[in-house]
Amino acid sequence: MRTSYHSVHEPICGICGKRSRSFESLREHLIGPLPKAECERVFRERGCDLCLNIFGSRNALRVHRDTCQLSYGYNAVLYRFANLGIQDDLRIDNGKSRAVALACKMVGGGSDGSLDLCAKICIVDEYENILFRSYVKPYLPVTHYRYETTGIRPEYLRDAMPLRQVKRKIQDFLCNGEPMWKIRPRGGKARILVGHGLDHDLKCMELEYPAIKDTANYPPLMKTSKLSNALKYLTKAYLGYDIQVGVQDPYEDCVATMRLYRRMRSQAHRNENYPLASDPQNKNNFASWRQSELERMTPEELLAISRSDFYCWCLDGKDYV
Repeated sequence: MRTSYHSVHEPICGICGKRSRSFESLREHLIGPLPKAECERVFRERGCDLCLNIFGSRNALRVHRDTCQLSYGYNAVLYRFANLGIQDDLRIDNGKSRAVALACKMVGGGSDGSLDLCAKICIVDEYENILFRSYVKPYLPVTHYRYETTGIRPEYLRDAMPLRQVKRKIQDFLCNGEPMWKIRPRGGKARILVGHGLDHDLKCMELEYPAIKDTANYPPLMKTSKLSNALKYLTKAYLGYDIQVGVQDPYEDCVATMRLYRRMRSQAHRNENYPLASDPQNKNNFASWRQSELERMTPEELLAISRSDFYCWCLDGKDYV
């Protein structure tokens, strides 16, 4: 318990109560190569293979699947219309959504075309409305347009907005009138930036921003080996539909990451005054001088004083109440 950081924020088996470090670990426990037999039996009868929750009856599971299984639906229409034009009027007071999702598509630079250059960008709000969508003119010559996946042609970038101007627009929008040095991951006026592989996207845009939620680095969504899952896999495994088929658009990536973020944020975990193991109030929970006292505690009592070593996104949901 001193080194595992078990907490109420970990995925839990609804049958035996086992806590896992990630949803992938829980999935292996339920339906992996070597699952727990009783848990596998119950899960195959009454378990949702997307959110991994267990329900009281098969009928309850069928009702739940209607809301858990997502698809393009109405957004497919938005996606088609989004491809018709450019929307680059990004204002600081645009919308009331505090969380926004960003995605980029890259073309190739350098002698062999392996250098990623941002050439297309999209930002959506929590309701999947497009706030900003534009081609971007890279600061280096493009040597490979990667047309098969990006659909970008040279003429699209000829009169596109320069990278420096895009960077300034996006930074002003994210800061929302708050100085960069005052921005914190939680609280304040600045917006929460959601995405997948944001470190790479922001680096290609030469943009720094502290308040990010990255589905590639969020522990419950990572592999059991603690490596990142691809966004394509996460969308299929946890939302139930396919993306990035054929020519790709950053809009569908924005929608997928925002849906993943909202699903993780909506989890109902027990409220704790100091939820992180790094909080000063928790520094003596498993101190060595309490060894004899800790050894007399039950597993339930130990779990009650154990805290998470990662920031659970459900804590963001508390800000929306």
